[in-house]
Amino acid sequence: MIWDDVGFLISKNKYNENSIIADFYTKDHGKVSGMIFGATSKKIKSYLMIGNFFNITFNSKNENKVGYFKVEVSKLNTPHYLDDKIKLSSIIYAMNLIKLLTAENQSNLKVYTSIEDFYNFLSEDKWIKNFILWELNIFKNLGYHLDFKNYAVNTNVNGVEQYVVKTDSSRVIPNFLVDNNLSPKNKDEIIISLRLIGDFLEKTILKPNNINIPLSRKNFLNLLI
Repeated sequence: MIWDDVGFLISKNKYNENSIIADFYTKDHGKVSGMIFGATSKKIKSYLMIGNFFNITFNSKNENKVGYFKVEVSKLNTPHYLDDKIKLSSIIYAMNLIKLLTAENQSNLKVYTSIEDFYNFLSEDKWIKNFILWELNIFKNLGYHLDFKNYAVNTNVNGVEQYVVKTDSSRVIPNFLVDNNLSPKNKDEIIISLRLIGDFLEKTILKPNNINIPLSRKNFLNLLI
């Protein structure tokens, strides 16, 4: 079986002295795993960076054997953010999330397009709101829709309107999660939002499948704090 496609490198692990096992999220084939021979050479290693975009040829003798990739870098996405620890951490988490939640060899054009969207807004100054909404959209595209409107009730505290969780009025829901036309008011709202979404990810998506919340998400949140 041989096919050509395009896709983003979402993970890589050393296999032996000269090769790695890589995961790509491709346009037509979804998440695909295989070997890249010679990947540790200086020539190839420099552009085999998580998040970069590639032209890919995949070759596999049969379904029971690990296939291998021949790759040609098409767009260097991640190197632009090597000096920005927070954005670089968001890239590592975003690619990790896609690897974790997607099934092998099942195409999902919405997920593929979402990676393109991710890099489009990452260059913006006010990217963090879009990142938070992007994470929610990934869940939605994989069948785990979280609509905060269903969990929020509007309250008035000292003349200030805010949303709280219906079943726990002590938990505030930042307004922009209910009305996406709004923006986070401050850093605290960003942290609260990420923690609320993290709770949903852990309790609704990961725990039922006996998966721990990714360390890459914890690292990203810690950098923001």
